[in-house]
Amino acid sequence: MTKPTTPTSRRGFSRRQLLKATGGTAALLAAAKLNFPAGAFAQGAGPEVKAAKLGFIALSDAGPLFVAKDKGLFAKYGMPDVEVQKQASWGTTRDNLVLGSEGNGIDGAHILTPMPYLISAGKVTQNNQPTPMYILARLNLDAQCISVAKEYADLKVGVDAAPLKAVFEQKKAAGKSAKAAMTFPGGTHDLWLRYWLAAGGIDPDKDVETITVPPPQMVANMKVGTMDCFCVGEPWPGQLVHQGIGYTAINTGEIWSKHPEKSLGMRAAWVDKNPKAAKAILMAVMEAQQWADKMENKDELATIMGKRQWINCPVEDIADRAKGKFNYGIPGKVVENSPHIMKYWRDHASYPFQSHDLWFMTEDIRWGKYEAGFDSKALIAKVNREDMWRDAAKEMGVPAAEIPTSKSRGKETFFDGKVFDPENPAAYLKSLSIKRVDV
Repeated sequence: MTKPTTPTSRRGFSRRQLLKATGGTAALLAAAKLNFPAGAFAQGAGPEVKAAKLGFIALSDAGPLFVAKDKGLFAKYGMPDVEVQKQASWGTTRDNLVLGSEGNGIDGAHILTPMPYLISAGKVTQNNQPTPMYILARLNLDAQCISVAKEYADLKVGVDAAPLKAVFEQKKAAGKSAKAAMTFPGGTHDLWLRYWLAAGGIDPDKDVETITVPPPQMVANMKVGTMDCFCVGEPWPGQLVHQGIGYTAINTGEIWSKHPEKSLGMRAAWVDKNPKAAKAILMAVMEAQQWADKMENKDELATIMGKRQWINCPVEDIADRAKGKFNYGIPGKVVENSPHIMKYWRDHASYPFQSHDLWFMTEDIRWGKYEAGFDSKALIAKVNREDMWRDAAKEMGVPAAEIPTSKSRGKETFFDGKVFDPENPAAYLKSLSIKRVDV
């Protein structure tokens, strides 16, 4: 295997070069609106290659990749041979990204937002060897869930995890381990679960056993009693409720409203070698996000996502929550038109705010994934390609109001009153009582 390049170079293709290469497309874009809101790609300034391999996990937030493939958007932007390949787990996704398509792996993926940073820093790779990654876009906001087994139905656990503390202590005293499942150490689901437990006074490293389970296997594992609670994205929490195996304690949007979730991540070496192809992929995904976010398309979106080659589950396990109807599985708790519906485009869902990436990295410092004092902002400057997103948005004719004016969304407030100020992440860390780092 070719030894990956360490992430010292920011990028191999400048913003000025990109603008120069694509500057003549405005007239064509204005005239070619087809069936989607963004228009057509300028074929005359076409991509360097026509193929790429993108990975995904069977989750609703990979929907834009499914739509881009099914509706021919990759082809529309000059990338007809893009393959969208199902991955068995986030660990498999990581391994295949390290390999790259030249090594029979993948070039990019629908990915947990913290993973491109962990991979770029060599924190989760074999022999701690860095593989430089870029984040080109965010794929969605909100709509992951923390689910609890039906044996705790009488507790009606919700935003406050504290009711579980006593029963977990009793279980531990009886010689049994309370188990909380997430999908990848240091990933979004791990961090939502840890935040929720810690806010309820439950130490996720000492009071419970935290285990890793791939998203599509969560429901089956809870059915046989493998775990007491888990955090994962749709459609699996909805399926759990439909099967009567457990209930939804909390939609993660209730922890942090309009929170970032998955990203479109790609190997930096591939993007640097094929910058126009990377932008074509990005534009196809962004256009798919615009389409997927429209309420009139939700039923078709659910049908697409349920297909065997994509999520491979009953459409009824997807449709209601995709449209904002959340049956929590607790008598009387059904929320119509939830503000925490999965967002693919609205509320600047697609734009990769650097302040959001900084929160994820700060939480991973909190739990010991990075050492105290790690220079998060320096790594974000290498990995986060919000400049490519802006260039793609302008070329697509995205209205100015839908393009953020700042790389930061500013201060963020969480359900327990904690405030994250991207200008002072150390103060946020100091405010947290349960953590693995001294600040």
